[in-house]
Amino acid sequence: MTTPADDGPAPLELRTGDAPELPGTNPKLWQIVLIALIAITFTVVYLSLYGLLNNAIWFQNDFVKGNRWAIPVGVLAFSLLVALCLKYLHAPTVIHGGFTESLKGDGEKPDYRTFPGALLSSLFSLLSGASVGPEGTITVLVGYISPYIRDKLRIGSPVAALGFDVAALASAFNGIIGNVLFTGIFATEFQVGGSRNALKFLTWNLLAGTIGYLFYILLGLPSFARSIAFAPVGGLQPAYILYAIVLGIFGGLLAIFMGLSMQAAGRIMEKAFGDAVVARVLVAGAIIACVGYFIPGLLFSGEQQIHEIIADPARFGVGMLLLMAILKILLLALSFKSGYIGGPLFPIIFSSTLVGLALNLVFPGVPVAILVLCIEVAAITLALGAPLTAILLVSVVGTADQYMIVLLVVSAVTAMLLGAAAKERRGT
Repeated sequence: MTTPADDGPAPLELRTGDAPELPGTNPKLWQIVLIALIAITFTVVYLSLYGLLNNAIWFQNDFVKGNRWAIPVGVLAFSLLVALCLKYLHAPTVIHGGFTESLKGDGEKPDYRTFPGALLSSLFSLLSGASVGPEGTITVLVGYISPYIRDKLRIGSPVAALGFDVAALASAFNGIIGNVLFTGIFATEFQVGGSRNALKFLTWNLLAGTIGYLFYILLGLPSFARSIAFAPVGGLQPAYILYAIVLGIFGGLLAIFMGLSMQAAGRIMEKAFGDAVVARVLVAGAIIACVGYFIPGLLFSGEQQIHEIIADPARFGVGMLLLMAILKILLLALSFKSGYIGGPLFPIIFSSTLVGLALNLVFPGVPVAILVLCIEVAAITLALGAPLTAILLVSVVGTADQYMIVLLVVSAVTAMLLGAAAKERRGT
């Protein structure tokens, strides 16, 4: 089902779940363990490399800190590299897709010859300052690795292929998110729900996801879990339920604005540049560089910059917080529709958090956790069309207690109802 925040054609539905099984082509448990270890090892190496480069080039580089003109130079340089990967190495993009496609792939067997372009373009996209998160790059790259491994293992059934690929993503994502159940919920909502093989797939998913999660924990690697924690509400009051409903509307409207921004950016870029990928990316890079020069906090996915804002939102003020939230969404849409590779999760969390912090400055009597987390869960619910995934993600990232989870559910349901009403109105 296409949500208000989707763009272009509806996400490809993988309907292999009802296809007949092919004898001798289902993976054995040791093969699920193997792909889980391969996926999480690759993810750790890739993200470690990205972290080292990001710190060396941007966040721990005294020259860049002391010379602001280096920001647009760096953004344009990496944007050019992204464009060259698209033109000459045929790197994949989600230009013609939406938020969900960036997290689930297209379900088709990739051309392995384009893997170098995908790898380089994903790194350059993250280093360019574009408003994209690393989770989308992991989806793209694991989408190459998993089919290659199952080809070598001679796993040929379309049904088994889907479960095998989702298990690989489970291992990668559960480590990044920092929750052992995340991709179990994600896969159920996005890819394997309704299939007669769903229980089998879920078993593989949980096994691989547990391996990925434990891998991250045992290595002591940082994850999204508790990355923007707020004080728990500690109880429920009737007014909190009303707040959750109102904030669900706010978050839903934010997601609708994201969808409209994606559509507008797609139309503008297509009309202006068509297949001229180099010009397309460079113009987007120039815009990102200009915004980043004046507001460096809007560069990248926002996962590092958000902590400074949370620490002292009053320093920015209501107007600036709302402006940054809107600009972040516009940069996210521009990045997607220009050809950068990445995911939407943290840019959405970043914008939602800033809106919640702005509201907290206006209504200081309302607990900040309610204002921020309820908007986050509503926006992610409607943007991805996945309420359970959104609730679990926000609970993990924001360390929600049992009372807060109740409010998250209310907010998510409100957003879903708003989305259904918007869809029905569009259809009339």
